[in-house]
Order: sequence, then C-alpha cells, then structure tokens
Amino acid sequence: MSRIVLDQVAHSYLPHPQTEADWALREMQHVWEDGGAYALLGPSGCGKTTLLNVISGLLQPSQGRVLFDDTDVTSLPPQQRNIAQVFQFPVIYDTMTVAENLAFPLKNRKFDRTYVKQRVEEVARMLDLEGDLHKKGARLSADAKQKISLGRGLVRADVAAILFDEPLTVIDPQMKWQLRRKLKQIHEQTASTLVYVTHDQNEALTFADKVVVMYEGQVVQVGTPQELFERPGHTFVGYFIGSPGMNLLDCQLDGKEAVVSGGRVPLDATTAERAHNATGRLQLGIRPEFLDFDAQARDGLPVQVDQVDDLGNYQILTVRLGGESLKVKIAEDAEPPGEDGTLKFPPEWTRLYADGQLVA
Repeated sequence: MSRIVLDQVAHSYLPHPQTEADWALREMQHVWEDGGAYALLGPSGCGKTTLLNVISGLLQPSQGRVLFDDTDVTSLPPQQRNIAQVFQFPVIYDTMTVAENLAFPLKNRKFDRTYVKQRVEEVARMLDLEGDLHKKGARLSADAKQKISLGRGLVRADVAAILFDEPLTVIDPQMKWQLRRKLKQIHEQTASTLVYVTHDQNEALTFADKVVVMYEGQVVQVGTPQELFERPGHTFVGYFIGSPGMNLLDCQLDGKEAVVSGGRVPLDATTAERAHNATGRLQLGIRPEFLDFDAQARDGLPVQVDQVDDLGNYQILTVRLGGESLKVKIAEDAEPPGEDGTLKFPPEWTRLYADGQLVA
C-alpha cells in the first residue's frame, strides 16, 4: 500500500480558467497516510469524483503532482499506478462464476494458479461469498454483485490503494450497513489504503478513520468523525455534518462576548483572545445537542418555541432568538416546553467563525 501525496494539485476542465469558479478542484496540499481508511465526503458537484479520478489516473490534473510514496505518478495511466477501483454500479462478468470473477485480476497478471486459488478463497471468506463461488454472476442479487466487485478490488494484495466511488448507492439500507461493517473489518485485517467517496455523512463517519470534507472544489477539513462534529473547521462542515446541522448566527464582538440578535453570548477565554484578530463576516456556531434549554425560563436568553418534533429517542425544538431561528436537541423525556423558555450557550461548545473559517 502507499502514502498518497497531493502536491499543489488543482484541476479545471476549461483550457484557460480565469476565476475561482472555473476550477473543479482548487489548489490543495494534502497527505493521506499509508494504510489509512479515508472517506471523501461532500455534496454533489463539489469535486469528489474529479479528485478520485486524479488519484486513480483517469484524469491528469491541470497543475500539481500526485505522488505514491516518493514516486511521481502524475502522468502515469491507471494500469501503471497499481490501484484498484470499485465503482457505483457493480462491474462483473455475468457469464463467469463468482470464483472466476474474483480470480480474473490475478489471472490477467499471470499469477501462479495455487496463489490465485488461495487469494480467491481468502477474499470469499472476508465477504461471506464462500457458498456462492460456483454460481454464475447473472444469478446473483445486486448486493451480491457489488460484493464481488469489492472482492475484485481486494483480491490483489499488491495494490497501492483501493478507491471506492459511492459503491453502496444501489444497495438496500440494511445491506449497506452490513457491507460498511465488512469493509471496516477488512481494513483492520489488511491495513489497505482505502479512499471511499460518498455524499452520505453516515457512510463516511461509520467507515473512515479520517474524513476529508470537500466544498466547492476544495478540501475544507480533514479529521476524525469526533473532530468534525465537535470542532468543525468551517461553517460548511458544521452545517453538512450532524442532523440537524450546526446553528449559525451572525454576530459582533464586544470584549469577551459575542453580540447576537436577542442577546449576548460569552466566549471561552482562548476564543475571546484570538477573536480580536478576526476579520470579515463573524458567525457564532453551536450544535443543537450542546444548547441548554430551560422550559421554566429561569436563566439564559429568552426564546419563543415555534415547533416541537418528537423523533422517538429525542425531541427537536425550533426556537426563535431575536430574529433568528435555532434548532435545539433535548431528551425524549425532557419537560414538555411551553411557548417560552430560555437558552444558554456553554462557552466550551460555542465556536466563532470569520468568513467561514474557525477562529481557533
């Protein structure tokens, strides 16, 4: 497996890009470590597949270099990069058996027959395909076909990386969960370098050791699921990850407090100290889970309750603070709110952003 280095990589589909909007990928400098399990997460059109194609060699970037370990592979085609790629829709041969499909990448490279048989059996065990080895591909369900497609990517032990381009889109929800769990187990067994592209935050957060979040052609944060949830480095990360996403309020600074529509919010000492150098549009961010709501309106900023949604194991309140609407997450058995209440913003969970970037 390989360490993947993106050295000042950028790409435009236009011959002479003039503005930032002309770039499908804006310039980036990132290192993805050997043996890591990475998810490439973002909405449709943010550049995920373009970046994956740059790594795989299907696309040569307009500028910058791609290195596998210390080898510059920027101009090499996919077959010379020694990568495996699993696509959104299963790519298998319907007229071949499961065993023949799994063996195909190895036979193509003239591996010894004994080794091929051994690797096919190992991968079949990993993916629970042992009972299907002699079945023709045409007779299998969509999820079984995708497992074979995954197996074809895993069967080569010498690949630099395995790239997954939204591989579970056509799979039903229960099978998605099982296959994600299986991929996690396989990564633990093989220490392969895996890059998994998805627009689904649940897939990304349950699969990856590190999540690479993309927005408008750039990587805005790389971190563990916990880091992305607790300390979003960009307002987009706060909004995109979580359900509901982070509350964001325009604010101004006054000493160690942020002034928002409806009141004043204390900042922690470190944020308050660094906030004085912040420029541009200032926003206060806090997740619905971290707001303290008091139905008795005893202490905090006064709010009006507009809506209560009971989601089974918790409730989501929609409240108005001044002219702003916020989401608040409370326990299923919490005291039923009336029309009024108060909110507290715990300083340790309150974030400040300047032009979208975390002040930290």
